[in-house]
Amino acid sequence: MSTDTGTNWAAFTAAEPELAKTVEERFAAYTHHVLATLRKDGSPRTTGLEVRFLNGELWFGMMPDSLKALDLRRDPRFALQANPGEGTGMGGGDVRIGGRAVEVADDDTATRARYAEEVEPPEPFHLFRTELTEVVRTYVEDEKYLVVQVWKPGEPVRALKRT
Repeated sequence: MSTDTGTNWAAFTAAEPELAKTVEERFAAYTHHVLATLRKDGSPRTTGLEVRFLNGELWFGMMPDSLKALDLRRDPRFALQANPGEGTGMGGGDVRIGGRAVEVADDDTATRARYAEEVEPPEPFHLFRTELTEVVRTYVEDEKYLVVQVWKPGEPVRALKRT
């Protein structure tokens, strides 16, 4: 049975290394991806975002007071869709991650410095680490099956196959 709490990227990778590798490869294929957040009125907002997998975490860095950062401060729930690329050749399948974004406080200088050392973001910036609640991969197998893999914390990957 799934828990309501999220887990970090390192725990997901330890639990499901093959799926985690595929997901990282899909995100690495392109720089910009699509982040969905919730506006103040509860309606969805989608925006572009660069993401980083560093030190066992999935990170979001954002410009100061960007609407997506303000959305996440108000309601930390998000959905992140990997850029599918051009055309229909999605090597590795379509992947998305759901969860909650936890802002790293400005006074957590050690964490922010480690991130900035790797990424070199423009200053100032918002920094969020993620707690995963779901990872989903959808792909076509043998040109005849649609396969959906779903992972949630505390559960093994479920694979659903349709013709």
